[in-house]
Amino acid sequence: MQSIEHKTQVYVPVSYKGLLMEAELRLDVLIEDLVLVELKAIEGILPVHEAQVLTYMKLLQKPKGILINFNCMNIVKEGQKTFVNEYYAALPKS
Repeated sequence: MQSIEHKTQVYVPVSYKGLLMEAELRLDVLIEDLVLVELKAIEGILPVHEAQVLTYMKLLQKPKGILINFNCMNIVKEGQKTFVNEYYAALPKS
């Protein structure tokens, strides 16, 4: 049985013009150093939550992000959103 490499509560560094800022941003889960997962239990996914995932993807230079909201009837249909960015296009084709 193979295991999937993952990290939880990953520190997200924030820098501005080369200066590291004192920010306590934490990503919920990072899978195989490629896919970040942000977990929520909220009434509905708002644009600010999507912006959070996209920002984490950019700061960590990761190609894919998934936002999961557990406060819904069907996680697959209404409780998750998947995002990709310019780093995704640069991944090797299999």
